[in-house]
Amino acid sequence: MALRVRLIGTTSEEGKCPTLYEDLDTGEIIVQGYTVTDACETKQFENILDGESFVRVPRELLTRFAPKE
Repeated sequence: MALRVRLIGTTSEEGKCPTLYEDLDTGEIIVQGYTVTDACETKQFENILDGESFVRVPRELLTRFAPKE
């Protein structure tokens, strides 16, 4: 089954990231942003599962568009 998403909002200019989407089938929030890949930064995170990654988004994106529920 193909992923179905709805754009929630963005603080980007000209269609670039960061952006929030909602998965229409699960209700989960999908975050688009710049990937954190620097080993010195990622070693600080805990409990990382296979397939997980980290992205940077401005606080304004979350406080402005994230669902309140």
